[in-house]
Amino acid sequence: MFWSVRSEPAPAPKNLEAAMSSSKEENAPFSVAEIGALAHLYRGEVYRSTVWRTRLDASTNWAVVSTGLALSLTFSSAAASPLPLVLVGLLVAVFLYIEARRYRFFDFWRVRAHILETQFFGPMLLGQGVHTDNGWNKILYEDYRTPRLHITFLDAVGRRLRKNYAWIFTIQVVAYLGKLAIHPVPLSSFDELWVRAAIGPFPGQVVLLAGLAFHSTWLVLAVMTLHAGRGKGQSRSLPTKDRVLELARQAA
Repeated sequence: MFWSVRSEPAPAPKNLEAAMSSSKEENAPFSVAEIGALAHLYRGEVYRSTVWRTRLDASTNWAVVSTGLALSLTFSSAAASPLPLVLVGLLVAVFLYIEARRYRFFDFWRVRAHILETQFFGPMLLGQGVHTDNGWNKILYEDYRTPRLHITFLDAVGRRLRKNYAWIFTIQVVAYLGKLAIHPVPLSSFDELWVRAAIGPFPGQVVLLAGLAFHSTWLVLAVMTLHAGRGKGQSRSLPTKDRVLELARQAA
């Protein structure tokens, strides 16, 4: 009787696994040290975006506090003038200008952080390692060489209007019209309205028409820039091709 001898596969040498691991590291686009450096770079981008986000909150707070102060002065007594509500509208517009400018810089740093999150950290979270097949690293490098803002000033104004300032302007308008309607006594005719709305040498009709034009401008601007948001194809084209912005849109 012949006994069949079953041969067992020889165990792989320990240095084979080390060699395979070393081969993978050689094929990786970044070394361990470079990955650590990119992690620190991401922390820096997040810090910058956080700083500018805090500045956005500051200008919004100024607008809210100014409007609240104007409301207090206007409704302090029945004989108080509605002029503070007119002036605060102009002041809020100045804050909107400041905030739109700050928003452009906040968006600039936020886009960089978003690209690192989706193109660098994202594949690692999925266990796919680091990939540079779509050239995101080169696009980001070019943005560091020649940085530029990724959103126009008008788009920034429109976003801040829809987010915060439309509500502030609405409160200001409603309070102003309410003041004209109830103080010092309830309104009974249009002649009284023109008298109450008059400011110095400017008749009430002119003041109200100027206010209508002022607020209509913000309404039109908010509607015109409504589809300027990134993602889902609802993005308005910039004058020149922005590869960084396109990369961020792909990840959205």
